[in-house]
Amino acid sequence: MRLDLLKKVVAAGVIGVLTMGILSGCGSSERDMQAAELSGEDAETDREAEVNQEAYQGEQDTSGGRTINFGIQNYGGGSIDPAAEINCAWNASRYGVGECLFRFDHTMNVVNWLCDEYTVNEEHTEWVFHVRDGVKFSDGCDLTAEAVKASFDRLYEAGASGSSAPQKFLEEEAEITADNTSGSVTIKTVTPYVDLTKNLAYPVMVILDTEHTTDYAHAAIGTGPYVATNFREEVGYTMVANEHYWGGEVPFQSIELMYMGDASAKAMALQSGQLDLAENVTNISDLRDLQADPGFTVTIASGVRTGLAHMNMSEGKLLSDKTLREAVLMALDDETMCSVTVGGLYTAGYSVLPSNLDYGYENLTDPDPYNPEAAKKLLDEAGIVDANGDGIRELDGRDVVLHYVTYDNRCLKDFAEAIQTQLAEIGIGVDLEIGDSARQWDSYQSGDFDLNGSNWTTVGTGDPAEYLAAWCSDSGADYCGYKNEEYDSLFHELTVTFDNDVRREIVQKMQQILLDDAAAVVHGYYNSSMVSRNETVGGAAISTADYYWITTDVYPVAGS
Repeated sequence: MRLDLLKKVVAAGVIGVLTMGILSGCGSSERDMQAAELSGEDAETDREAEVNQEAYQGEQDTSGGRTINFGIQNYGGGSIDPAAEINCAWNASRYGVGECLFRFDHTMNVVNWLCDEYTVNEEHTEWVFHVRDGVKFSDGCDLTAEAVKASFDRLYEAGASGSSAPQKFLEEEAEITADNTSGSVTIKTVTPYVDLTKNLAYPVMVILDTEHTTDYAHAAIGTGPYVATNFREEVGYTMVANEHYWGGEVPFQSIELMYMGDASAKAMALQSGQLDLAENVTNISDLRDLQADPGFTVTIASGVRTGLAHMNMSEGKLLSDKTLREAVLMALDDETMCSVTVGGLYTAGYSVLPSNLDYGYENLTDPDPYNPEAAKKLLDEAGIVDANGDGIRELDGRDVVLHYVTYDNRCLKDFAEAIQTQLAEIGIGVDLEIGDSARQWDSYQSGDFDLNGSNWTTVGTGDPAEYLAAWCSDSGADYCGYKNEEYDSLFHELTVTFDNDVRREIVQKMQQILLDDAAAVVHGYYNSSMVSRNETVGGAAISTADYYWITTDVYPVAGS
């Protein structure tokens, strides 16, 4: 995705340690040569390093090889196996264990990473990627073309029983060959890819050492700046600096990743000195207290995540009834939930893509704006009424009680509880199941939900195609049971359309179709938060704005 596709997102020059800034810098002469090579080949990467050099230097001056304690959310049970599920793939990237052939810089331009150059034919069906020389896995073994192929092969084999769905990023029919002599990996596809480099930057496509990894869940071997050690279930990891890291000096000798799901617990741990850094402190009163304390730096920045609840529209489910879906949307006061309930940590909106992305949000029409009285009337006219007087309406003889699955992170629990209250006012019950992210993800696969609350990255591959697959009936990622022939046709057209202006028009049409079909409950667009203890990690040298760029939706201290 080009910079011109972003309009109101935080500017690229925001202060902070961007991942390139943190991970490149002084080191051995070999690393200096690699850094020079990297900056020479890509002006965007060079500018990124240059802009952040001052922040990087400040970070280096304060780190001193020390350990820092980082409070984070536990996704996927802590697994870092990219084949297991999407959340586990993100863990591998966020923890700094694994890297991809490509990554996105802070302006959403895809840049070379483990691949230093590539070619593609005119049909966009044959891609040749050269693997960067001198890169080693954290076990000291060389990254080779055959190792890259082996990693992809293992991903598709193991991913068949997982939920990462690697075929969303690279079709299963693709022919992958490797030549260690030339250092090149060739990928031939049946379907033309507009820009395969963006798909290969997604964390699912992380490169691991399949020859020597014996525990993919908790000790996967990658090329990233840190090595995962000492996993403790529900507790966390100790991340140790990778002595073989190719991309520059690793800023911290070790990082204690400490699982903390409760936002207030993170705030208290920061104030007590247990934590040096925490992400997703989402209790607004805690954030205000920390903002008022000169010992902490709090950064809050808009990003490209959408908070939403997927509706299960499968046959036989309550929400397969469109009238009921429309009434649900009309009963929800998104503006109040975003500005008051979660204290401005979300920006209200009604479409599945954030309003700060250039996909025609201003041209969309919301057919179901907040109007609880109209929602009641709509249900009454459709015969969805409370016949027995127990306060819950019935549909085809069944109580309208929606099973809502979510987890306690990024204000999702707050939204779920507010939605439960607001729907009760129009006679719709909500059975809340607030567990962990693993259970929430499993419910997608099993269909055991009516509403499934989550927070999704919308442009993880540089544009929203992968995200929008969630509503395409034959994408393999349609967790909603949604079927619309026009939407499916547009989705497939999007995957083979090269012109960016035409792609924007297609995406706008797809969004309007979802709005007209009342196909998702959108809470709003997430404004992320991070808090650092100034004396330990350099305060403003760590920026949440950086944290939420993709794939710099990674911890700045961990790189990737």
